[in-house]
Amino acid sequence: MKNFKTLLLIAVFTLGVAGVSNAQKVGHIDFEKLVSEMPQTKTLKSNMEKLGKTYQDDIEGMGKKIEATQKKYMAESKTQTNQTNEARAKELQIEAGKLEQLRKTAYQDMQNRQNAGLQPIIEKAQKAIEDVAATKGILYVLDASVGKGLLVKKGEDIYNAVKTKLGF
Repeated sequence: MKNFKTLLLIAVFTLGVAGVSNAQKVGHIDFEKLVSEMPQTKTLKSNMEKLGKTYQDDIEGMGKKIEATQKKYMAESKTQTNQTNEARAKELQIEAGKLEQLRKTAYQDMQNRQNAGLQPIIEKAQKAIEDVAATKGILYVLDASVGKGLLVKKGEDIYNAVKTKLGF
């Protein structure tokens, strides 16, 4: 009986120590905040704003040109033949179609450029998080920015360490 108690005590102690040594370290980071504060993201945002302004100016310029042509044609419509007025109406429809196509193309181009620009930034951030987690022995890193749904933050916040790793 005494041996059984000793064996049971040893088993409980061994399992307890094994459980503590297998405890897994968890960290968290606000990934959205990290990416938004990276210098590369700020540069991308600035470039996208410039491109957007260029497209906006082109679209507005084309719209004003169409509007001026339309006003001119309306003023001249009574002195023109029906055939000329119909040709002019078709011309304005074609120009309006070109304007709409420019809007769609501009939107798609901006989306593609933003996605292409964000991809390496996100990869760089993820690599830095992986490096910091490995250095600190953290096995799991939770994203604290996803819906701000992290209710208990008992793990280590690695935000500042990752910022330092990225150099900003």
